[in-house]
Amino acid sequence: MDIKDLKSLIKMVTDTDITEFKLEMAGEKVCIRRGKAPEMPSYAVPQPLTIPQAVTEAPPKEILRPSGSPVSDTAKSITSPIVGTMYRSSAPEAPPYVEVGQIVEKGQVLCIVEAMKLMNEIEAEYRCRISKICKENAQPVEYGETLFLVEPL
Repeated sequence: MDIKDLKSLIKMVTDTDITEFKLEMAGEKVCIRRGKAPEMPSYAVPQPLTIPQAVTEAPPKEILRPSGSPVSDTAKSITSPIVGTMYRSSAPEAPPYVEVGQIVEKGQVLCIVEAMKLMNEIEAEYRCRISKICKENAQPVEYGETLFLVEPL
């Protein structure tokens, strides 16, 4: 087979919808492929990232503050709006955003929840005092899982 024959085969493949052409004749083999090799599609289920954080009633009184006193009846939960990893500070060497007993203002960042390489700041929805931090730094969290117990002020 000469170059002229190869060129005409290539033209035939490119002028049609054929993606692969194989020819064997007189001990010669020719294979012409067009386009990329087929890839298996993969689908990812999108995760909602703009769900407002839920505020629910506190768990039973047996939960204690570090000082040993029980959490008050007025305590509310601040929960994770997404599945991810909770970080208490903006960087490993940085101080935590909040500590137990600290009073925080509405809009103040309490922690970060990382989901799929996106850092989502969890902010206080109202002025409150941090009663308990329910998750450790770099610990995985689920949707709706309590991150903080707070007392509204």
